[in-house]
Amino acid sequence: MLNSEFMLNAFVAGTLIAVVCGVMSIFVLIRKLPFLTHVISEIGFSGAAFGIFAGLPPITGMLIFTSLAAVLTSVGANKFSSNDSLVSVISALFMGSGALFLTLAQGNASYATSLMFGSITAITKANVQQIMIVAGLVLITTILLFRPLKYDSFDPVGSRYSSLNSYVISLIFLIMTAFTASVAAQMVGALLIFVLLTLPAAIAFYWGRNFFELIVISICCALIGTWGGLYLTYVTNLPVTFFITLIESILFFGTLLAKKVLQ
Repeated sequence: MLNSEFMLNAFVAGTLIAVVCGVMSIFVLIRKLPFLTHVISEIGFSGAAFGIFAGLPPITGMLIFTSLAAVLTSVGANKFSSNDSLVSVISALFMGSGALFLTLAQGNASYATSLMFGSITAITKANVQQIMIVAGLVLITTILLFRPLKYDSFDPVGSRYSSLNSYVISLIFLIMTAFTASVAAQMVGALLIFVLLTLPAAIAFYWGRNFFELIVISICCALIGTWGGLYLTYVTNLPVTFFITLIESILFFGTLLAKKVLQ
């Protein structure tokens, strides 16, 4: 399988994406932001359409759009109380813009569409390098901010009244989530990014007894889904998105069943 260049590229990219999503998904669930990750995934597709229209790499367009959406969400959440309405308005604005750019970029619209659902054949060496840079940036930032990020995630009220700058930490976290969504779209597609940003952590919370175990289990679940999805795609020539989603769902429902039996 790894003798094929496109599969090797997909395997390296998928491994990096799984590790980053496994780590970030823990914080996403603790901070109760699954809905936001779904919105960011939709905005990521709009950014890809913008990138193609502007002659930029699609991942660059995704990084611009998702980061801008993260900043707007963070600033707006600090000013207004109705966060869900704010996120919905931002999502609608960017999705409408994405429809415009997709129409204007008709000649290359097929590539933008592949980013909607994910495609292993579309991952090139250049994409792998981009994913390495972004994934490395997210992981390094997470390590450097691990303690304040963990504190702010578990106790946002206490963080607000401590010496920590809760607003800055939240902003950085949202931008890191946007970066993660942008790289994950290369594998699972913009519309299903939230699969790797929610399910691995959801499974981990049933088994982990401390924060370290949560992260390790979450990463392992993301890797199992990604590697299994790549192998099944190679064997069947069916979409990798379907298999990753299927495997993660089986792991989740299997966990629910196992916990019910063990109780």
